[in-house]
Amino acid sequence: MSDDDGLFVYGTLRFPEVLHVLLGRVPDLAPARAAGWRVRALPGVVYPGLVADPAATADGMLITGLDEAEKRLLDAYEDDLYEIAVLPLDGGRRGRAYIWKGTAEDTDWDPVRFADHELISYVETCRGWRLGHR
Repeated sequence: MSDDDGLFVYGTLRFPEVLHVLLGRVPDLAPARAAGWRVRALPGVVYPGLVADPAATADGMLITGLDEAEKRLLDAYEDDLYEIAVLPLDGGRRGRAYIWKGTAEDTDWDPVRFADHELISYVETCRGWRLGHR
């Protein structure tokens, strides 16, 4: 990833509370969209996956200003369930993104429902992960 790119986040990482507990800070965030992609619910978990869909556009945020240690930490957080790709974004921007490699539900992930019902407990799960990942 060059200095001109960012990280396109579309799920739990778009929430400042999650970023803060993982990184110890909230980096710069700007709204972003990726045409040709859809944010899908995943079976049995509260986080989503980004899957290709030529008829859709995924809404998310573009994170900029991550240092190399933060990039490595977020890569470890996403683990091998995702692969990394650079996607074209609206406004001529581009961003690295975590693309889901497994099976997804037929329904879109709902960030409002996540914020209302899952965010608090998810942040605590992230806190535990972060304490164990040094």
